[in-house]
Amino acid sequence: MPVITLQPMFHRKQEVIALRFTHDSTVNNAIKKIFLAKWSSTNKCWYIPCTKAHYLMLVSATQGIATLNTEALRNYLSQRNALPVQPGKPLRSSTSKMIIAHPLNTVNTKALEAYKNMLVLKGYSSNTIRNYSNELHHLLRLLGNRNIDDLQKEHVMSYLLWMLEKRGCSETQVHTAVNAIKFYFEQVLKKEKAFYDLPRPKKPLKLPSVLAEEEVINIIKHVKNLKHRAILMTGYSAGLRVSEIVNLKTVDIDSKRMMMHLHGAKGKKDRMVPLSKKLLEVLREYYKVHKPKEYLFEGADGGAYSTRSVQEILKQAKHKAGINKTGSTHMMRHSYATHLLESGTDLRYIQELLGHNSVMTTMRYTHVSKKNLAKIESPLDKLEW
Repeated sequence: MPVITLQPMFHRKQEVIALRFTHDSTVNNAIKKIFLAKWSSTNKCWYIPCTKAHYLMLVSATQGIATLNTEALRNYLSQRNALPVQPGKPLRSSTSKMIIAHPLNTVNTKALEAYKNMLVLKGYSSNTIRNYSNELHHLLRLLGNRNIDDLQKEHVMSYLLWMLEKRGCSETQVHTAVNAIKFYFEQVLKKEKAFYDLPRPKKPLKLPSVLAEEEVINIIKHVKNLKHRAILMTGYSAGLRVSEIVNLKTVDIDSKRMMMHLHGAKGKKDRMVPLSKKLLEVLREYYKVHKPKEYLFEGADGGAYSTRSVQEILKQAKHKAGINKTGSTHMMRHSYATHLLESGTDLRYIQELLGHNSVMTTMRYTHVSKKNLAKIESPLDKLEW
């Protein structure tokens, strides 16, 4: 009986199952009848979408005429399932091809799955789960057949050095890698913390990009679309993160108390922020026109507005306003904090409004505030010409 080897393949921007077998007219005719089965001239094989439904169709179509070799496909799927994938988003081609080209051994695949499960159980955010899992995934790919549980501290330190010197990673990314690796050894394997007291590269002090107040006004004035203007004004009015903007719901706007309620923000923390009077006027006008049902800003097909679309709105508005400063919607958050500081707002209040855990995070705005620096006169201005 012919053997059909099922191999994972990324073809025409989607995950598919390649069907490889020695030519057999009976098998060939059976596969032709499967829904969405296609022939690839490039890869010289039949292929079907990588779904359970199509796999079951294949099993039914080849029953009694061929045997299925599923080892490669099962290995691929076990590794794919161990990775956190954003809901509604397909696996990226680079990730799929990496899994195919550099498969993990069985022990490391189980380690990655246990790692993701522990992050979920500990209640980490989806972004942290994705970032940590990706960092551990990169390390596991380099190990080949070597088990991660056999690594010693000096091996991990060599890997971190390789990230800096050979791979050219930033200090911030190496910090994330350290946190990710420590989590595996300390939380999953339950090893002593002192044993994995890994060195961290010093982070450079990078000042946030900040807009002047007149630049913020200029940006908002150049946005003619009512919905887009309301989005940018909402973000700047309370220094919101882009995720906080898109997750706002209509019930979160409390016009009686003039507050906005942010639910499950970064660190899964709720907080209340003041509702601007000017923003409320715009939101009332916006509500009459768009009539959002659940989320304050909804996408074309309902549900929350996408963060990428919000970023694009600011990008276009900056271009129209002739502002060349680099920065995403987080620039509006930085500008909000800096403008509050310059107007005399206490740093502790700004910390609470922004939702920072530590006042040290908020203190970086003192480096870009012109409140005190503007009083210092340059020696050049004292020279008489």
